Amino acid sequence: MQSIIQRFQSGDKALITNAIALFIVIIGLMQEQQGVILTIGLFALSGAVTNWLAIHMLFEKVPFMYGSGVIPLRFEAFKSAIKGMIMAQFFNKDNLQKFIVAEESTIANWLKPGRIIDKIDYDILFDRLVEAIMASSFGSMLGMIGGAEALEGLKDSFIEKIKMTLNEMVESDTFKASVANSIDTDTLSSEMAAQIEQIVDRRLEELTPELVKDIVQEIIREHLGWLVVWGGVVGGILGLLAGLAI
Repeated sequence: MQSIIQRFQSGDKALITNAIALFIVIIGLMQEQQGVILTIGLFALSGAVTNWLAIHMLFEKVPFMYGSGVIPLRFEAFKSAIKGMIMAQFFNKDNLQKFIVAEESTIANWLKPGRIIDKIDYDILFDRLVEAIMASSFGSMLGMIGGAEALEGLKDSFIEKIKMTLNEMVESDTFKASVANSIDTDTLSSEMAAQIEQIVDRRLEELTPELVKDIVQEIIREHLGWLVVWGGVVGGILGLLAGLAI
């Protein structure tokens, strides 16, 4: 009883429509000559109850009524349809490829190549340069003035200059355009689509028949209530016409 009162207070369209139709039936039965009012009430009540039962059968299994509870029973098909809609409409390969192409101009910026430059081990780089010089024809000349150790005084200057040069290079428009153009949008879009599909699959695996039912019911709850209302209204109009025709 308390739940019925709460449904009335929350404006449950189905319950209010059925209650109004039942009230009209009671008024019709109370009359000495049961005529048009009773017919209106009966037709309105039958229309509202029929639509309410049809809606109820979508979500709940009703004993001895074949086809009821179709949403919980077919929840695997609903999950498959949800996945198909998400992947086909939002994350298909073509859409992802268009997105990547549109974002190519900013890709080099969010790659942050400057951070990579800061992590380079310039000591090793300088050592390899010294080794290359000592292995060249200049090595014997440097040997007369102290060999590789004679180049140590150039190390800090070398590192500073190479850092500056690399930073200027990666910040140039030419470099950024090269990075953007080097991205294989076709392969990247395919990999992104596959990863998104895996995420969707994992989330859908968590869905239960009850959760699928709640999701669908929540989406169309407002419209389902109006089906009952219009069932009662149309039934009442048909009842009026039938009562006048008798």
